[in-house]
Amino acid sequence: MKKSTKVILWISIPLVLVIGFAGPRFGLFGKREGNPEKQAAAAPAQGQGQGQGQRPGGQQAGQVLPVSATIAKPSYLTNGIRSAGTLLANEEVDIVSKVAGKVTGVFFKEGSTVKKGDLLVKIYDEDLQAQLQRSEIQEKMLSEKLERQRVLLSKDAVSRESFDQLQTDYNVILADINLLKVRIAETEVRAPFDGVIGFRYVSEGTYVQPSVKIAHLIDYSQMKLEFAIPEKYVSQPLMGKKIAFNAQGYTEEFTAYVYAIDYRVDETTRTIGLRARYDNRDKRLVPGMFADLTLITDEKNNAIQVPSESVVPEMNEKRIWLYRSGKASLVPVVSGNRTENMVEILSGISVGDTVITSGLMQLRPGMAVRVNITE
Repeated sequence: MKKSTKVILWISIPLVLVIGFAGPRFGLFGKREGNPEKQAAAAPAQGQGQGQGQRPGGQQAGQVLPVSATIAKPSYLTNGIRSAGTLLANEEVDIVSKVAGKVTGVFFKEGSTVKKGDLLVKIYDEDLQAQLQRSEIQEKMLSEKLERQRVLLSKDAVSRESFDQLQTDYNVILADINLLKVRIAETEVRAPFDGVIGFRYVSEGTYVQPSVKIAHLIDYSQMKLEFAIPEKYVSQPLMGKKIAFNAQGYTEEFTAYVYAIDYRVDETTRTIGLRARYDNRDKRLVPGMFADLTLITDEKNNAIQVPSESVVPEMNEKRIWLYRSGKASLVPVVSGNRTENMVEILSGISVGDTVITSGLMQLRPGMAVRVNITE
């Protein structure tokens, strides 16, 4: 290769490389990426979006905020006095014998139901039966003799004094017979009322005294709920008030009614005692159970309640967001009683209104919303 050709190559190669790298950067080739008309149209649109595309609360133009809501419905609402009490049996007693003696028979099963007058235990009474038999024989003899004396007295064949003495002897023997029958009856231990009998503590052959417990009889077909409330409620009409209570082991609520009030104030606790009666014929509850109760002082069947999270406190009033014609509306309300999760609304909303319960911090009056109704 000629020397001149080598020189030309050494000069042209670096020049081509420089032009190839620097040309596009400085626009030497006259080409631009993208459509110029689209780029020109996009620039104003971007500027407009930055100035007008957002609304307060971060909502984009034309965007609908999804929220949860509930329908205001009439409901049953109570207001009352909370307390705690104990369930007592309607009747209960320790079965004991009136007389001392040896047990000759046990006629009940532990845990069984007995009726009033049923024979439970028999005490030894053979000596009393013998005395009764002798007295009955004497009574028969005196009765026949008295009839003969009455005939003789009518004929003046016997003195009045003799007849009266015989009449007295006859009356005495009648009294002895009645006394023996009472003592024999006392050797029979019977159920004083209908109920369920518990464990027995004697067996045949046991020698019992009047202080010895034979068994425990209980009637819990009706239950007494005993509790106390502060003395400040003594002026309220409490007799006949409804009691709603819960018992351990059961999920449902039970109902009782006040039937007795002890108006003596306890000086230690400053409370008054009350008793309510519960119909326990199904015998689901048993005496001694603890009861968490509410003495109901006021009942409303058509109260409007809303979830507590839907109430927005503002200064000295409270407000609620309602869904109306596809938009959110903030209305003032007056609240009443409050439960664990609900708030009573006395005025401001009506039955059938749609109450918004979520997204409250993002809402603005008149904002378009889409509701998801929940119970």
